[in-house]
Amino acid sequence: MEETLTFYEALGFEAIYKQSKPYVSLILRWSGFQLCFGPAPKDLDPTREESGCCLVMVDTVAPYHAEFVAAMRRVYGKVLTSGLPRITRYRPGASRFTLIDPSGNSVIFIQRDEPLELEYGGSKKLTGLAKALDNARILREFKNDDLQAFRALKSAVRRHGTDASVAERAIALCHLADLAMTIDEPTDPWLAELRGLELTADDRQHIESELGHLDGLQEWLPQR
Repeated sequence: MEETLTFYEALGFEAIYKQSKPYVSLILRWSGFQLCFGPAPKDLDPTREESGCCLVMVDTVAPYHAEFVAAMRRVYGKVLTSGLPRITRYRPGASRFTLIDPSGNSVIFIQRDEPLELEYGGSKKLTGLAKALDNARILREFKNDDLQAFRALKSAVRRHGTDASVAERAIALCHLADLAMTIDEPTDPWLAELRGLELTADDRQHIESELGHLDGLQEWLPQR
């Protein structure tokens, strides 16, 4: 309980009730809502991230993500994007993100106007690498499965990379590098391939408009 409480307090939550005996009971408050925690099964493994889950419906998710990211940088000196605890990446225009605490609980922030029907597995209107990128987005944002997103996108780059535009291939390689960092895989193969691409000014503008939220993007791209 103490580790989980410390994490949430670092993000700005306030403990309004705390009990450790005869059983764990913890209530945290932040921004108009409360998170309530109870005792966990003795055989629970937090690393499996099956502890618990709740949905927090909000008008706009971006400010919440920005607030947590700022708190993490302030307290931990970096954004926690892998392991426990962590926060999932937020892509501009996305309708949700997930906060995973040290106990393996997932708190999913969802925008109220999120579409009810989502095309899992990639939009039917897309093909090739573009479809794979959309599929990876779904796996990351809606299923929190970075490993499967990495595997699917890696396979798609091998199959469809030569048929895609240079900008599209660069976007896929950036995503692979970002995913590799998240799942503790080497980034060198993807960054080396990325830096070997010849990008036009229009390519760069397109990539930056799509991936401006990624830390280190300018360092990854080939030098002008």
